[in-house]
Amino acid sequence: MIPLVVGVAGGSGSGKSTVVRRLVRRLGSERVSLVSVDWYYRDGGHLSPDDRAHRNYDHPDSIDDELLIQHVSHLKGGSPIEAPQYDFRTHLRETATRRVNPRQCVIVDGILALAVPELRPLLDLKLFVDTDADLRLIRRLARDVRDRGRTVESVLRQWEATVRPMYLEFVEPSRRYADLIIPEGGHNQCALDVIVARLLLDPSSAAK
Repeated sequence: MIPLVVGVAGGSGSGKSTVVRRLVRRLGSERVSLVSVDWYYRDGGHLSPDDRAHRNYDHPDSIDDELLIQHVSHLKGGSPIEAPQYDFRTHLRETATRRVNPRQCVIVDGILALAVPELRPLLDLKLFVDTDADLRLIRRLARDVRDRGRTVESVLRQWEATVRPMYLEFVEPSRRYADLIIPEGGHNQCALDVIVARLLLDPSSAAK
């Protein structure tokens, strides 16, 4: 079995995670392996806590793309990986890893999934989740305050300083590489039906 690798990109708060969850539910968890680009943030242990907090995490340079590409290549070749884990509260890479086994479908999810040139050739199907900026900001604000211990002020400062500019410079332009653009994310049932039908009908055909 040669796994089919699906890239899911889009701006922060666009609904990528909802798309991925619904694809997994429809395809069956036993058929899908997940890889998050967020796991591959470069470790900030050499920086002070303040410098780590103000790092530009939306720039492609923040990603350990060499390790990401190596791991996706291993999965596509049928080999398991030990994926890194990242603590978003401390901005440090954890010592523990997560074992990911190759399955029929490998989903690579992240805002920069289509913005890394060396990663794109490994993606058999490229999806871009397109959602209005105001809705993306609301979702990001709610997530970071709830799940990452952030204040409203810090989230808004980061959005203005790096998230929005990096979206315009790197994320939004990467949509040109998408095979399918999904408006409204996981709420676009029609788009999800088309994707799932294609994958279930003939997984290998999505790469052709």
